[in-house]
Amino acid sequence: MRTIVITGASSGVGLAAAKQLAAMGDQIVAVGRDPRRLGAAMAEIRKAATGPEPDEVRADFETLEDVRLVAEHVLSAYEKIDVLANNAGGMLGSYRVTPDGFEATAQSNHLAPFLLANLLRERLSGGRIIGTSSDAHRRARVDPDDFTGDPQAWSAWRAYGAAKGENILFAAEAARRWPDILSVSFHPGLVRTNFGADPATRLVYKIWPFLITAQKAGALLTWLATAPANELTTGAYYVGRKVTEPRQWVTDPELAARLWTSSAQAVNL
Repeated sequence: MRTIVITGASSGVGLAAAKQLAAMGDQIVAVGRDPRRLGAAMAEIRKAATGPEPDEVRADFETLEDVRLVAEHVLSAYEKIDVLANNAGGMLGSYRVTPDGFEATAQSNHLAPFLLANLLRERLSGGRIIGTSSDAHRRARVDPDDFTGDPQAWSAWRAYGAAKGENILFAAEAARRWPDILSVSFHPGLVRTNFGADPATRLVYKIWPFLITAQKAGALLTWLATAPANELTTGAYYVGRKVTEPRQWVTDPELAARLWTSSAQAVNL
C-alpha cells in the first residue's frame, strides 16, 4: 500500500487519479480548495476505495499558510509519503495578487507546490514527486526573479505557461538536489474539464471535439505514480508515456537553480 498525496483532487485529472489509485488499495490524501466540491469528490473516492479510508484536507493554494497546514496534517498522520502529486493549479481570468503578495497564477501553480514539496521532503525519501505541467509552457518565458509581474502586461496564457515551465524546471532541479526522490513533470493532454477562469475558455474545454477524458489523463498520473522507478526517468518531462523534450529554455540547469533559490526566498524556506 502506498500513501499518495494528491492536490487539486476535487475534479478533473486529480479526482480521476485519486479514484484509480484508491481502487488499487492505496492510502489517498486528497487536497482541494472548495469544500462543496471536495466533499462530492471524497464521496466518489470513498466509493472507489478498496483499501484504507481516504483522507481529505481543504486548502487554498493562494494562501501559503494553507500549504503549511496541509504539510502539518500529512506529517502528523503519515510516517512515509510514497507519492506527492502536485496537481493543483489553473488559469485565472484576470490579474490578481494573493495575500502573500504574489501574482496568483505563479503562487497557486508554482510557489505553493514548491513549498509543499520542500515541507514534505524528508518523508518523500525513496518516493516520488509528480508535477502536472502543460505544453502551454512553450508559449511563455520564466523570469526566476519575478513572481508578481506587471498588471498592465499580464496575460492569462502567458502567466499560466510560465508557471507550467516552472513546474518542469522544478522537476529537473529536484532530481538534481534530491537524488533519493524520483521527480518528474508531465503534460496531461487537452482534457475535457472545467478548465479556465473565463467563460470562453471553459466552453472550449467542454465542447472541443479533440479533448481527452479526465479518466485518460488521470491514468497517466496513475501510471507515473505506480510504474517501477527503473522504468521512469527522473527529472524528465513526459507527454503520454514518453519522455519528451520541452522547450529549450526550460532545459537550462542554471535557470532551474536560480528559480529554486528565488522560490525558496519567496516562501521563506
